[in-house]
Amino acid sequence: MPGNAARYEMNMTEGPLFAKIIRFSIPLILTSLLQLLYNAADIVVVGRFAGSTALAAVSSTGSLINLIINVFMGLSLGASVAVAQEYGAGRTKEVSETVHTTIALAVVCGVAVSIVGLLFAKPMLRLMDTPEEVLELASQYVTIYFAGSLFNMLYNFGAAILRAVGDTRRPMYFLIISGLVNVVFNLIFVVGFHMSVAGVALATIISQALSAVLVLLCLMHADTCIRFNWRKLRIAKDKAIRMVKVGLPAGLQGAIFSISNVLIQSSVNSFGADVMAGNGASSNIEGFVYVSMNALYQTALTFTSQNVGAKKMERVGRIMLVCQACVVTVGFALGMLVLTFGRQLLGIYCTEAHVIEMGFIRMRIILSTYFVCGMMDVLVGGLRGMGNSVTPMIVSILGACVFRVVWVYTIFAAHRTLQVLYLSYPISWTITAAAHCVMFILTKRKLTRQIQSEAMA
Repeated sequence: MPGNAARYEMNMTEGPLFAKIIRFSIPLILTSLLQLLYNAADIVVVGRFAGSTALAAVSSTGSLINLIINVFMGLSLGASVAVAQEYGAGRTKEVSETVHTTIALAVVCGVAVSIVGLLFAKPMLRLMDTPEEVLELASQYVTIYFAGSLFNMLYNFGAAILRAVGDTRRPMYFLIISGLVNVVFNLIFVVGFHMSVAGVALATIISQALSAVLVLLCLMHADTCIRFNWRKLRIAKDKAIRMVKVGLPAGLQGAIFSISNVLIQSSVNSFGADVMAGNGASSNIEGFVYVSMNALYQTALTFTSQNVGAKKMERVGRIMLVCQACVVTVGFALGMLVLTFGRQLLGIYCTEAHVIEMGFIRMRIILSTYFVCGMMDVLVGGLRGMGNSVTPMIVSILGACVFRVVWVYTIFAAHRTLQVLYLSYPISWTITAAAHCVMFILTKRKLTRQIQSEAMA
């Protein structure tokens, strides 16, 4: 595939895996960290300049936002798998049709998220037992956030296309630019204009709009098969169905995970605003470790997808081993590093000693075991790269989500402490990772036999 844009792309079906996985995942880790800085900048600025009530309002909305967005974001994952498999197989016409279907679905999803978010955000916040002193500010934040969902979807679906062909560098460049814009507007709106949570929400929307424009311009000027042309924008039924088969179960899994997290957030809310603020700050810091591990999930998914498209199943097992080694290293090293400086990092978000201590209770339990969550996710990435998205959804719902709900209503109900509440996370990760490991082995064997049978026919 000649052309200037081709230098950003990567053929994952040939050559040594370790070097390519590192080259693909490092920009993806940096991109994920930059994207997370949107919310971090919101929380730091609002905590420092608008007070702990505003901090609690913004930090308590994460579970609700993820609940609504994750259903639709799963389709971007389905798009990434579809593009990567066609690209690995060398079918350029099908790649182009998949690209245009992806952007069309991004527009549909963006409008749908805005409608759902604007209609149901405040009632959902009430169901989460959000305290009255926090409710109005939290509602104001999510209303503005969901109003700009189209930009969020366009960027993420567009970036999924680029990742599918091995390009993780340009999305990183786009997030550097938009992240800086987000920080600048946070300071202007909150410090300069005293707009509180409305200011940080508006700054996020502006920065997301910029990143969406940049990724679309990138696709429009590509000189390979991923080139986007507005006149070709349409939803190809067969491509959309393929994306939905992989993406919808992934989105539903994310949404159901968010439901369990909403339940846990409701339990956290019952301890009061200080615990809410500490939990939110800790969760935000942990997010930097999580997205670093999640980059290896994306890596496993993309490398597996391209090699399945090329029918090179012998490389799939090696991809999983390398990605698991990387995610354990990243998860454990970063988890211990952040935990070592936990109180100082929490102090960036809020200066109140009691809030810091409440956040550190969560941090001790989550970060010391977070690498298990990474192992679980990488296995899911491999399964979805092979086209199996329903099984990991079912396993995750039972092993993590249902388990956490049962935990809240039994163990936590009998022992109402934060430590007991937070222990539901590492226990559920361990159970679910073990089940995913078995399913990965079975799925790989089945797909290998299927490909061998087709070759013999």
